[in-house]
Amino acid sequence: MSSFIDYLLAFLIGGAICAIGQLLMSKTRLTPARILVCFVTGGAILTALGLYKPIVEIGGAGATVPLTGFGYSLAMGAIEGARSEGFFGAITGGIKATAAGITAAVVLGYLFALIFTPKTKK
Repeated sequence: MSSFIDYLLAFLIGGAICAIGQLLMSKTRLTPARILVCFVTGGAILTALGLYKPIVEIGGAGATVPLTGFGYSLAMGAIEGARSEGFFGAITGGIKATAAGITAAVVLGYLFALIFTPKTKK
């Protein structure tokens, strides 16, 4: 029963984050790119304020998979880097914390571009 609750909470948290994004696209003049930047920045700011970690503990993947989770990972990496290495650790910590995800996105994007025929929208 516990795993069902975990899945439900992940679905609700992730769904709420996506619903906020959809509301921003539907009700404002913000472009999707600006909304994505706001999500990453918002995740980093909420992490710095100590507000996003409890959401991650409750929602698990529902909070870490959306772009707010990327901001969370960047901020947590920078915080840990600053604690262990000082100023330069704060600069490099976010990159180290998210390097695997960024690398996977680039490699898989390139691989799929080779396998399939990418086309621009008309």
